[in-house]
Amino acid sequence: MSNSNIPLVDLGKQYASISHEIEPAILEVLRTTRFIAGPRVDAFEQEFSAMHDSSYGIAVNSGTAALHVALWALGIKAGDEVILPVNTYIATAEAVSLCGATPVFADQNKYFNIDATQIESLITERTKAVIAVHLYGQPACLDRISEICNANNLILLEDCAQSHLAEYKGKKTGSFGAAGCFSFYPGKNLGACGEAGAVVTSDKDLASTMQQIKQHGVSNDKYQHNMAGHNYRMEELQAAALRVKLNYIAEWTDLRRKHADTYREMLADIDSIEVPLEMDNVKHVYHLFVIKTENRDALLDHLNSNGIGAGLHYPTPLHLQPAYASLGYKEGELPVAEKSAKQILSLPMFPELTNDQIARVCDLIRKFQG
Repeated sequence: MSNSNIPLVDLGKQYASISHEIEPAILEVLRTTRFIAGPRVDAFEQEFSAMHDSSYGIAVNSGTAALHVALWALGIKAGDEVILPVNTYIATAEAVSLCGATPVFADQNKYFNIDATQIESLITERTKAVIAVHLYGQPACLDRISEICNANNLILLEDCAQSHLAEYKGKKTGSFGAAGCFSFYPGKNLGACGEAGAVVTSDKDLASTMQQIKQHGVSNDKYQHNMAGHNYRMEELQAAALRVKLNYIAEWTDLRRKHADTYREMLADIDSIEVPLEMDNVKHVYHLFVIKTENRDALLDHLNSNGIGAGLHYPTPLHLQPAYASLGYKEGELPVAEKSAKQILSLPMFPELTNDQIARVCDLIRKFQG
């Protein structure tokens, strides 16, 4: 078994496997000098939205921009409240804040997603939307969340930053709510060569509004601004790279799922390790493989000191972040997420991971646990 270092994500291996396609695609952009909002972006919007069971795609320059432009177009504003899980990356809540609205945090369930049983108790007369985050690549409980939103006239928005090609009961994430927001940060399951994101929707009017917002409120005439918007446009360079990777995302997703099964098999005999649970009737795409253990910090140090790129996603729930101290949450209010944050540990996960590498990670865990 090799003793070489194993990173959390190995972007170099992925690039090496497709460099013969990526480099000509990017070089063609440079030669044509069409850098912003051109034909490659248009093509990517169509291809990516179709891949996610949606009619329209809106390509933007980050996953955060995707969330913001969607909430903005949906009319979320100052005075509104938006319910979202507390155990997510801050971008989910930031987008709410950027609209002037207030994030309302819900605890997590055993699948690391929003606890749908808590949503109704958090609804007030100011609540306008619920954001379902498909954390680590596993879809949230979309049936129940959709029922609650429909019964209370609330908007359902999906944060799909980690759930490219994930499925809930045979239907792709991003196609259940008013819109689905994706990130193409380089380390994502579908990663750009820099920052990029997209929104998918089947609502024609909503798509049109988002397209206008992302490019300074412009509709058809370059200098006719129908609203005060923003500059959230995707670069042609990123679209070119992403279009190459679209041809491989299904294969890469299958490999991630295979690696998750291998981890489960190799960790099954270690009682102190809790492997991630997978819901019935979903396709989990394992952006991350997150275990739980009581002695997390010491295990993390052990793995890192032995060249294993384990990490934490995310060590501090949002209600305890300084950025949201003004909301008045106290430690102990969201106990499941708080306890989980002290136990979670992300193990190396990327398509090019080998069984030998997984075996080395698991062997080090087994030796540590004794």
